[in-house]
Amino acid sequence: MVRILLADDDANVRGFAERALSGEGHVVVTADDGADALRQLESGSFDLLISDLDMPGVDGFELVSRLPGRLSGLKVLLISGHAEELKRAAGLPPGRSATLSKPFTLQQIRGAVAELLAR
Repeated sequence: MVRILLADDDANVRGFAERALSGEGHVVVTADDGADALRQLESGSFDLLISDLDMPGVDGFELVSRLPGRLSGLKVLLISGHAEELKRAAGLPPGRSATLSKPFTLQQIRGAVAELLAR
């Protein structure tokens, strides 16, 4: 069973992605911003972090940069509706991270997660 932390300030995106991934048998914990995601990461164990890049306060880039050292093996899927942010995210370690453009379909989020977890 894969444990996923999903951080996005848009409740619609969070709900859609949570339903899509829960339907695949994953355990999905949600966070409505980066600060909440950091708290969840400190108190729980996760295999994958899915984070929006554009959130108020702690954004996706800062969230990834502040991952505790013990979470260095955590895989990360960064999502954004802004092409420039996705270009910046392309510099992250390719074996452990990927990007997905918003809006995405059910098949796209499920496929991106499956591909990243298979690495």
